[in-house]
Amino acid sequence: MTVDSLQEHFDDKVKREVTIEPRDWMPDDYRKTLLRQISQHAHSEIVGMLPEGNWITRAPNLRRKAVLLAKVQDEAGHGLYLYSAAETLGSSRDEMMEQLHSGKAKYSSIFNYPSLTWADMGAIGWLVDGAAIMNQVPLCRASYGPYARAMVRVCKEESFHQRQGFEIMLTLSNGTEVQKKLAQDALNRWWWPSIMMFGPPDDNSPNTEQSMRWRIKRISNDELRQRFIDVTVEQAKILGLTPPDKDLKWNEATGHYDFGAINWDEFWNVVKGNGPCNKERLEARKKAWEEGEWVREAALAYSKKRSERNNKISAKAA
Repeated sequence: MTVDSLQEHFDDKVKREVTIEPRDWMPDDYRKTLLRQISQHAHSEIVGMLPEGNWITRAPNLRRKAVLLAKVQDEAGHGLYLYSAAETLGSSRDEMMEQLHSGKAKYSSIFNYPSLTWADMGAIGWLVDGAAIMNQVPLCRASYGPYARAMVRVCKEESFHQRQGFEIMLTLSNGTEVQKKLAQDALNRWWWPSIMMFGPPDDNSPNTEQSMRWRIKRISNDELRQRFIDVTVEQAKILGLTPPDKDLKWNEATGHYDFGAINWDEFWNVVKGNGPCNKERLEARKKAWEEGEWVREAALAYSKKRSERNNKISAKAA
């Protein structure tokens, strides 16, 4: 088959909602786009463990500690699912790690903000994981099979994370005046970064249009952002908290909430590595990678030895 006929076959499969699998022919740009998005998603899950892992030992009671520990463990698992999906596209785990550590590969800008109080564990679960769910549920129908299948399990677990965060915020909001202030302060600090999680506006997003044609993405950045705000403002009312946006108001004509201007200069500044915790997050990942080298070497040595033993047993049986 010629390249043109292969392209036509690929386009037809995408149009008919036939899942693209690793052994199928795909355009180079489709493969590159998937690798960029999936590896960035995987890196976000791994780096995202850091703001919450910081509070495991300081959780207010044993129940909170156990739940937070389970959540951080889930995030590690999400990263592994996604790295495995990216490997089906021809990129090794070592290559992806090198790109992360060098700064070539990005991760979600939200994880470059500090977690200052216990209330941040509630805000992160409610807002950050809530935004993640809004963004990731459509990815369960992404055109690339391994990515879509990984997202099914990720989204189920993220739903638990969002409920965990909301429950923390609800407890604080119904607590003492100090606790209510902690909850409001956490909302104030995480509101705008969470809204930025959906990426730049559609008219300034270089990848959205093509990703939607390939059906990797199903819903645009701006539409997802609007859905998130509409849902989350109503949840804030239940909590008795106020989003830090003086321009936020219900629009009867559109059936949506109008909201204020987003500080995109801040967004791009964080993406470029100048956020509050960019250097700290990368140094933590580099340190973990270097200190874990002996574990990787031991696992490889064990795997090799076990393989050799199994080969000997097979040879004797033959």
